[in-house]
Amino acid sequence: GSSTMFPIEDFRNTLEKIVALLRQLEIRFHLTGGVTAVAYSEPRLTQDIDIVVDQSAMSERLEEFVSEVRAAGFLTDDESIRSAVRRGGLFQLIDEVETLKVDLYAREMIPGELNRSIHVEILTGLSVPICSLSDAAASKLMWVHKGSHKGRRDVRRLYDHATPGQQQLIRQLAEEIGLADLLQTVLSESDEPME
Repeated sequence: GSSTMFPIEDFRNTLEKIVALLRQLEIRFHLTGGVTAVAYSEPRLTQDIDIVVDQSAMSERLEEFVSEVRAAGFLTDDESIRSAVRRGGLFQLIDEVETLKVDLYAREMIPGELNRSIHVEILTGLSVPICSLSDAAASKLMWVHKGSHKGRRDVRRLYDHATPGQQQLIRQLAEEIGLADLLQTVLSESDEPME
C-alpha cells in the first residue's frame, strides 16, 4: 500500500524503547499526533512521536520513570519532567541514538480518551494503543482553536473517514470541550482546490 511512503520504520527503535518502558512501569498511554495518521486517513511525514500518558500513574511512578528513561538512552531534564507531570503539561525526551524527539503529554487532552484507545499494529510486530479516530479529530479541533490552519483540513478528513457512530462521537466530544460551533464551521468549509 501507500504506507511505504511513510518513514515510520525510522521510529521503530525509539518507539519500542519508550513503549517497553511505559508498559514495564504500568503507565497507561496511547500514541497521538502524526504517527497515528498512518492508521486513519493519509500517511503523513512527522518529525516526532506524541504520547498521552495517564497523569496519576505517571505521578506514582515518577522517580522510577525519571531514572529508567535515562537508562534507556533518552536525554531529558529531570526537573522539567517533574514539573510537567505536576501540572499535567508537556515534556520532551530526545533519543540519543536516533536523535528523535518524543513529546509526552502528562494528561488527557480530551476527557476519557485513554479509555477509548484502539490497538493497532503500527509496525510489523509492534502493536500499540493509539488515540481513537474520534479523539484524534477532537484533538485536531483543539489545535484549530489555537490557530492551526492545517488542522482544519485534518478535521474534515478524519470526519469524512469516520463511521456514522464515530461522527456522532466527534460531535459529542466537540460539545464537551466547548467547540461544537467551531466543528460546524470547519466541516462546512471546502478544501482548497489542489494545485
